[in-house]
Amino acid sequence: MAHALVVPRPGGPEVLTLRPQDRPAPGPGEVVVRVAASGVNFIDIYQREGRYPVPMPVTLGLEGAGEVVAVGADVGEVALGDVVAWAMTQGSAATYAVVPAAQTVPVPAGLDPVLAAAVILQGMTAHFLTTSTYAVAPGTVALVHAAAGGVGQLLVQLLKAAGATVIATAGSPSKCATARARGADHVLDTTAVTDLAGAVREATGGRGVDVAYDGVGAATFDASLASVRPRGLLVVYGAASGPVPPFDVQRLNAAGSVFLTRPSLPHYLSTREELRWRAAEVFDAVRAGRLEVAIGGEYALTEASAAYEALEGRATQGKLVLIP
Repeated sequence: MAHALVVPRPGGPEVLTLRPQDRPAPGPGEVVVRVAASGVNFIDIYQREGRYPVPMPVTLGLEGAGEVVAVGADVGEVALGDVVAWAMTQGSAATYAVVPAAQTVPVPAGLDPVLAAAVILQGMTAHFLTTSTYAVAPGTVALVHAAAGGVGQLLVQLLKAAGATVIATAGSPSKCATARARGADHVLDTTAVTDLAGAVREATGGRGVDVAYDGVGAATFDASLASVRPRGLLVVYGAASGPVPPFDVQRLNAAGSVFLTRPSLPHYLSTREELRWRAAEVFDAVRAGRLEVAIGGEYALTEASAAYEALEGRATQGKLVLIP
């Protein structure tokens, strides 16, 4: 039987509800996909909690991959039987997902659809962060928080491939080992370091980093700001520990005319050409073995609460996926 993972009202993991699902019909410009896997992300939690308001009831999941089983009118690029992946499309945590054809990308032959689902959103995020938010080049010095997480591991690898020096943070010895295995040059255990910014400064000879990638938010923001060199860039792309509280922008001046940005993936997928470029570069790197994707756990839809509790509890390394 087909099912969808539904949030009927804002709340904790206990509100997640598995509902029977009829196979939907595609509208114009849409395709229906039998989902092979969907990704688990912090944004799902923010939606469930009501932090990111969405009309409820809502089917969770913003990314996935699978086989096209129905094609609507006015669809030219996608055909029945194609294996596709997508990101930023609501309702992916289900047996069937209705996806705008223009938001799908082909999964290359030889790439497991489960792996494609695991990397499509976080991979393109790491891609835009290192190519467009900040154009990483040989000699760049970067700070990556939560470097053993899904985005963190990908960031470290893409930074190293571009010739950067990477200072990574992680929250346990085992997570530090993971960051080191991904290529980080310096690894700091946030449970053992009392002055995180001081440790980063020490690793850079007092200069500070060119760019700091902070997906943790409230718990690390101050240290991130204090770690960036004058006229460097602080990129806050997530809030795993909670949102950054309002602050006086004069702090950016005091830190050395530091730039601050809060980017999100949709703004870096402004055209279909940009979407296909980012996805193709990520998929090609995975298929060629240049980018390793760590799947930290595969859960049935019936186990979704456990998956989200593990993610919220920072008990995971790599990417979690749901298998309908």
